[in-house]
Amino acid sequence: MRFGILAAVLLALTGLQANAQELKTEDEKTIYALGLSIGRSVKVFDLTPAEIEIVKRGMTDSLTGAKPVVDLEKYGPNLQPLAKGRQERAGQKFLETAAKEKGATKLPSGIIYKELKAGTGASPKATDTVKVNYRGTLITGTEFDSSYKRGEPAEFPLNGVIPCWTEGVQKMKVGGKSQLVCPAKVAYGDQGSPPSIPPNATLVFEIELLGIGGQGADVPRADPQPKK
Repeated sequence: MRFGILAAVLLALTGLQANAQELKTEDEKTIYALGLSIGRSVKVFDLTPAEIEIVKRGMTDSLTGAKPVVDLEKYGPNLQPLAKGRQERAGQKFLETAAKEKGATKLPSGIIYKELKAGTGASPKATDTVKVNYRGTLITGTEFDSSYKRGEPAEFPLNGVIPCWTEGVQKMKVGGKSQLVCPAKVAYGDQGSPPSIPPNATLVFEIELLGIGGQGADVPRADPQPKK
């Protein structure tokens, strides 16, 4: 989506968001939904209230034809590096906080492992096929995947998914439930997994290990290795 269109939509939504009851027509509701979608896409910038005001100023100047105070062609290319840096900073802060939680263990790869419920069965090897229920969220709490919502556990080769899972699930026992906080480098890396997982995203998974062995397909939405 072009940033000019993004600016126009966000500015138009400013008045609509003030009072949700004013969304009377189907077009207004659809445009509001577009705003929600765009809002999620720019969360990677982790904007402060003061920075949001700067964004509003830029949108206003663009829509009113006022002379820009910066050159878009010069500073526009900085948007992607800025988003990457902000995402990495927020992820690192989240990992540091998670590592301090009671019962949490930081693994050599940087994964934060926390047992939520002890299992009593065997632990899988990387070459095993495992059956799990799981829920995946961004550090903002936004859920991007859930076997619970699909109403069916996932079954897959443990060495055929992201490295965070391959390493972390091997520490579990059947019947147990654990939380994995996965740094981007052992999740989906610089590329992310569009549209739900942005680049350089730290991810949080709650995983129940239901069984080991059997035939199964790859877990939905997971890549054999993080994209480079």
